[in-house]
Amino acid sequence: MLLNALDDLGFSEPTPIQEAAYPAVLSGKNVLGISQTGTGKTLAYMLPILQSLKFSDKKHPTVIVIVPTRELVVQVVEQIKSFTKYKSTRVIGVYGGTNINTQGLAVKEGVDILVGTPGRLYDLVLARAVSLKSIQKLVIDEVDVMLDLGFIFQLSNIFELLPDRRQNIMFSATMTQEVDELIKGYFFDPIQLSIAPSGTRLENINQVSYPVPNFHTKANLLSHILEEDPNMIKVLVFAPSKKIADRLYERLSDDFGRDMAIIHSNKSQNARLAAVDTFDDGTHRILIATDVIARGLDFDHITHVVNFDTPVFPENYMHRIGRTGRAEQKGMSILFYTEVEEQHKKEIEALMDYSIPILDIPAEVKISRELIPGEQEEESNQPNPHRNDNNKFFPGPSFHEKSAKNSKVNLGSKYHNETKHKFKKPKTRGDKNANRRRK
Repeated sequence: MLLNALDDLGFSEPTPIQEAAYPAVLSGKNVLGISQTGTGKTLAYMLPILQSLKFSDKKHPTVIVIVPTRELVVQVVEQIKSFTKYKSTRVIGVYGGTNINTQGLAVKEGVDILVGTPGRLYDLVLARAVSLKSIQKLVIDEVDVMLDLGFIFQLSNIFELLPDRRQNIMFSATMTQEVDELIKGYFFDPIQLSIAPSGTRLENINQVSYPVPNFHTKANLLSHILEEDPNMIKVLVFAPSKKIADRLYERLSDDFGRDMAIIHSNKSQNARLAAVDTFDDGTHRILIATDVIARGLDFDHITHVVNFDTPVFPENYMHRIGRTGRAEQKGMSILFYTEVEEQHKKEIEALMDYSIPILDIPAEVKISRELIPGEQEEESNQPNPHRNDNNKFFPGPSFHEKSAKNSKVNLGSKYHNETKHKFKKPKTRGDKNANRRRK
């Protein structure tokens, strides 16, 4: 039945991580998979789990899958349902931003595989809507993202509630110190699989970069290439923050409003899901997103990834460009970087051991001198070119002596000092009775 579903989905040959993970997960031992995003990790861990999953009419789940974002919960649930098209497997997704009571009632009706974010899953356990006593397999996908988001508290508490006899399966795109500490603390002797870890340059993704002075020039350049390049059919634009994403969306809305969607954590759950759906089905050809939201999402046939900023952490760049060129298709990555961001670009190149080609800004693109608030702060921190630090005779305006008037020290009022001397402690003017009694 699983093979029939895979045939319907068009799967013919496994990816390297799927081929390596299948026997490891099927063995029942703990598994740690380090694999770059876009390599088919969901099927890598889910296929052997589904093959060993027996029919059950129990209400409590036997498999839980923990992922970092709501959108990823929805995506994983849809994928599992497509894999179990010809089976009676019960799959439910739980996440924040929706009614917890509704999700609790759905889970109580019975579930085999529960997919959720750490926060909502832990809340349901505390509300006694979910019992973890029957869990046989724990899957943590995109664990490095969850640790970056500060979910270690919820994960630790969930681990304490799980049965000791269980299989732990964990996938990550990067092997960080936090991931290593989590493994040592909770997982015993896992089988480690490392297939194209983050930092391995994907040969099927063409990369270019543009040195751009500021936000408005970046927006002008992005608008130009979106208009002029007919190959930009499905474009994912990464912004560094929610504010920059909103500012960019507003800046481009006049020209591309009908073709563009935006997604970040300040948007409502319905708006976020709608943005994902309209971009995935081709209704919108441009999606502006932040790193956290787009991490792990699997969109079909993204032709271009535009890095509107240069990520501070090189691994984030690898996660971003992994949205295109999936399943060995050709992809294109475009990087914008300012003078301040140039060092981050060098760190990315050092990680990949590859120099990203630099292109000149087309002559038609207007170079703006207008700065947004964040850029104004950066410019104000630059050294003053008109100041001569070597001039001994004029050290600067802050080194003059104070005048005699301004050098005085406030010693208090005359009455205050006289009263303090006479009565050994200060008295207020209105406390006459107390002063008389002292006499």
